[in-house]
Amino acid sequence: MRDISLSALMAEPFHAVHADIRRTGHAEYWLKGGRGSGKSSFVSLEIVTGLLRDPLANAIVYRKVAATLRESAYSQIVWAIDVLGMRPWFRFGLSPMEITYMPTGQRILFRGVDDPGKSKSIKLVYGYFKFLWFEELTEFDGREDLRTIKASVFRGGGDAVAITFYTYNPPRSQQNWVNSSVIKLEPRRMVHHSDYTQVPPEWLGVEFLAEAEALRETNEPAYRHTYLGEVTGTGGRVFDNVQLRAITGEELGRLDRFSYGLDHGFAGHPAALVKMHYAKQARTLYLIDEYVKTGASFDSIAVAARKLLHVPGATITADSAEPRSNDELTQRGLQVTGAAKGPGSVEHGVRWLQDLAAIVIDSARCPEAAKEFSGYEHEPDRRGGFKAAYPDRDNHTIDAVRYGLEPVIGKRTARIPSRARLPI
Repeated sequence: MRDISLSALMAEPFHAVHADIRRTGHAEYWLKGGRGSGKSSFVSLEIVTGLLRDPLANAIVYRKVAATLRESAYSQIVWAIDVLGMRPWFRFGLSPMEITYMPTGQRILFRGVDDPGKSKSIKLVYGYFKFLWFEELTEFDGREDLRTIKASVFRGGGDAVAITFYTYNPPRSQQNWVNSSVIKLEPRRMVHHSDYTQVPPEWLGVEFLAEAEALRETNEPAYRHTYLGEVTGTGGRVFDNVQLRAITGEELGRLDRFSYGLDHGFAGHPAALVKMHYAKQARTLYLIDEYVKTGASFDSIAVAARKLLHVPGATITADSAEPRSNDELTQRGLQVTGAAKGPGSVEHGVRWLQDLAAIVIDSARCPEAAKEFSGYEHEPDRRGGFKAAYPDRDNHTIDAVRYGLEPVIGKRTARIPSRARLPI
C-alpha cells in the first residue's frame, strides 16, 4: 500500500467533516449539496479508510432500489479503493453485491430497500457494522424506513461507535420530509452543504462545467437546485422572506418589546405559543421562542407561558374560536385576550407577513415555526398552477404569529376571489 494524502483526495469543504469524524464528534452526517459536489466520493473514502483503521468494522450501503446500486454507490466504493491503491487486497462480488477486505474478512454490503423489514435478516460473522450509508436519501419514503433499518443494522454493536451517512440533493420543496428533517438542530447530527464550485475544476471536467453554465444562463432556478443544491421551492412557496439563523445574544439584548400569540390545539392538533419581536423600522419580525405540544393541558400551557413571558402579566393574544379555553388560562393567572379574527383576516395577515423585509427564525429555539414557515406552500391545482387560498394545515405557529401581531397588523380584511389562480 503506497502513501496516500487523504486531503488531496477530498474536496476542501470536507476536511472539517473528516476531522469531526476522526474525533467522533457526531453519530450522523447529513451531507447535502448539488450535482458534482463531492459528497459521495467523500463518504466512500471515509468508509474504506474507516475499515482499514478498525479491523472489527464493517459497512452497509442502502439505496431505495437495489438495481441502482451497482452504477452508483458500489462503483463509488470501488473508486475509493482504487485511488487508495488497495485493489489487490479486496475481493469484489456482485451476487450478492458486497466487497470484502481479504486480510481480515471485513465486508461492505449493498442493499436495496424494497422492504425495510428485510434488514432484520442481515448477519455478520465477524465484527460489527460501524458505517451505514443511505445514498440518494430523497428516494426513501420517510424517517420510519430509516429507523427500521438502523435498529436492525446496529443491533448487537455493544459500546462501539456507529456512524450513519446521509447523502442527497435537497428536494425543491421545503415540505419534503428530508428538508424538514434537518431544520431542527440535534446534538448527534452534523449537517453539511457543498456544491461543485468548491471542487477542483479538473475533477469535474470541461463537459460538466459547460453543462452547468448552460443551465445557469437558460434556467437559473433549475441551475441553483441541480448544481448548487438549493431548496428553490415548487413555485408555490408562501413566504420567500424567511431567514433561518441563530438570533445572537447581542441581538436579543436590543429587543425590548415582545408579542405573544397562541393557537389552541384541538382535535389532535398541537397547541402553539410563540414569542416574537417586530422591528418596525427594519420591517423585520423575529421569532424568538416557542412552545408546541399536541395534547397539552391548560396547566402545561400556563407553565410554558410563564417561562416565555418577558414580564409577568404580559398579554397573550389567542385563538378566540373556543373562549372557554382562554378562560381556563385566565383562571391560571395569565393575561389572555381573544383574537378579533373576522372574514378575510387570514389572507390579510399572511399577506402582511409576506410583505415584511424578513422573518428571522431561530431554528434551535423555534424548530416548529422554522419548519412551518419555510415549508408553507400553496396547494397545486389541476391546471398547472396553484390554488390562491392559503392551506389550513401545518400552520399552527403561523396562526399564533398572526394572533400575536394582530394589534400591529390591524383589523383590515383582504379577500381573494375563489377562482384566482397563481402561475407556476
